[in-house]
Amino acid sequence: MSATTLDFPVPSTLGSLESYIQAVNRFPLLTAEQEHDLAVRFREKEDVEAARQLVLSHLRLVVAIARGYLGYGLPHADLIQEGNVGLMKAVKRYDPERGVRLVSFAVHWIKAEIHEYILKNWRLLKVATTKAQRKLFFNLRSMKKSDGSLSSGAVEEMARVLNVNHADVREMEIRMYGQDVSLEPSVDSDEESYAPIAYLAAANAEPTQHIENKEREQLATVGLSRALESLDARSRHIVESRWLNEENPATLHELAAVYGISAERVRQVEAKALQKMRTALTA
Repeated sequence: MSATTLDFPVPSTLGSLESYIQAVNRFPLLTAEQEHDLAVRFREKEDVEAARQLVLSHLRLVVAIARGYLGYGLPHADLIQEGNVGLMKAVKRYDPERGVRLVSFAVHWIKAEIHEYILKNWRLLKVATTKAQRKLFFNLRSMKKSDGSLSSGAVEEMARVLNVNHADVREMEIRMYGQDVSLEPSVDSDEESYAPIAYLAAANAEPTQHIENKEREQLATVGLSRALESLDARSRHIVESRWLNEENPATLHELAAVYGISAERVRQVEAKALQKMRTALTA
């Protein structure tokens, strides 16, 4: 089920957001009986027209929910579009025999879709990655009672209510209310060298550098695997234990004990294996 299939109005097709909101508010609400009949038709017969009517009658719900997320600085129209996706998902999964109205079932799906959109696009940063951080992200703004920094008491209360750590509350406050820094210098500034764009330029931005990096990456993955495959089992294990185990590399004496040979012999096997790998990598 897609927006194209259902053919319901979107802000861009009506010229303005105001026109869209006026249009969706004109769609009549369904009675419980009408909603049940339409849901049964869609569920049992895959009647797309029934699904379309279910969606159209609930578009005003999406507008109302999306309005509650305007504080994040994202376009209302985009929030509505994402909410509409959630509404369509709800209609697709709605079971009319459970005795729950679609409006109650759809709220979760609409909010979930809007939440994902905000997290992916707000300041172009993923500011909330864990469950606790997501909870803070969508509650901190409404629970904060002043524009200043949170007091110790406020942090304590917020952490208790949301069942998160005090440190998480402080971190999310900094991430949400920290000042954005412009990459480019302001128009009336002649100190261009101090703007972030001057010292954040990528050293590998040149096309030739991209090609070189790609070749190096391929050499480090495919080439290394091929070079390791050229070794016998003992030599490969020694090289991997000594050079590819970053957390706890084995010593010559440890490997000597494993194979019942001297540490010097392990060093010789290692040196020969590394030379063979170099030859394989440059072939």
